Amino acid sequence: MQRRHFIQAAALTTLPSLPFLHAHAQEWPTRPIRIIVPFTPGGTTDFVSRLVAAEASKTLAQTIVIENKPGAGTVIGVDHVAKSAPDGYSFVTVANSFTANYTLIKKLPYGATDLRPVALMGLSEHVLATHPGSGLTTVADIATQAKSGKPLSYASFGNGTSAHLAGEMLKSALGVDIVHVPYKGQAPALSDLLGGQVSMMFGNWPEFRSHVESGKLVAIGMATAERSQYAPQIPTLTEQGVPVVSNSWNGLLAPAQLSDAITTRVNAAVNQAMQTQTVMDAFKKGGITAKSGTPEQFAEFLRSETERYAQVIHQAGITID
Repeated sequence: MQRRHFIQAAALTTLPSLPFLHAHAQEWPTRPIRIIVPFTPGGTTDFVSRLVAAEASKTLAQTIVIENKPGAGTVIGVDHVAKSAPDGYSFVTVANSFTANYTLIKKLPYGATDLRPVALMGLSEHVLATHPGSGLTTVADIATQAKSGKPLSYASFGNGTSAHLAGEMLKSALGVDIVHVPYKGQAPALSDLLGGQVSMMFGNWPEFRSHVESGKLVAIGMATAERSQYAPQIPTLTEQGVPVVSNSWNGLLAPAQLSDAITTRVNAAVNQAMQTQTVMDAFKKGGITAKSGTPEQFAEFLRSETERYAQVIHQAGITID
């Protein structure tokens, strides 16, 4: 299965001789580096990519350009990089949907061995929120309304996204039916949640915080194992008897045959960027947790996430093909 190959993909090296690789890495980068963001502008993935890229560019002494290429549940942007030359000038920032797609989509145009894990970057905790007019304030309220026959719905960033799978985990835990309403991104879904067009939604705390604090949304619970350092006043779903843990993460991938030398340099530049005061302050303000590490650790993380989502998808019978 494809998910078994992430570790192997991280260890791939190019075929040319080591002296050539060393010389190439010393010369690189000689022109701007491009990072594809397979989402529309304005979301957490876009924010993290631009923030980290701005700092990493200083370490690499080269411009890093962010290009948004959304579509097909991130497949278009990811496939573009998977088929790009492994010369160190094309990367893609991925999120949870990347790992879910290996189970959801039967005929992906790329495989796990076509991409090389480079670095994990940030993680945003999810909150389950609702509109004040919904009458929902706790998980028990959701169960009561659903069992009474009142129609309930939950929005997501799209089919196969972390918000979609979190909603399915909630339904399974409560043993109730809640209609899934997919959107093309978090922004339009959040807009309809604020307008009361949908009952609830799992969303990134950074984007939801101001709406919760202003009273425009009601936080039912944080989808964290323990109380969040960013929102300690909000009870977790686990505390309310529903052990649903969900978040949005971001990481950097490259074409599989990218050299070890360049992979190591980019990984170091990303990790260094996340230790700068600029990034640390922005992450703290936005409620994002920095997640650094080696390419091999990121590969193991991807394998684990792929298997975790596969279980949820199979159990819920989710299909998008």
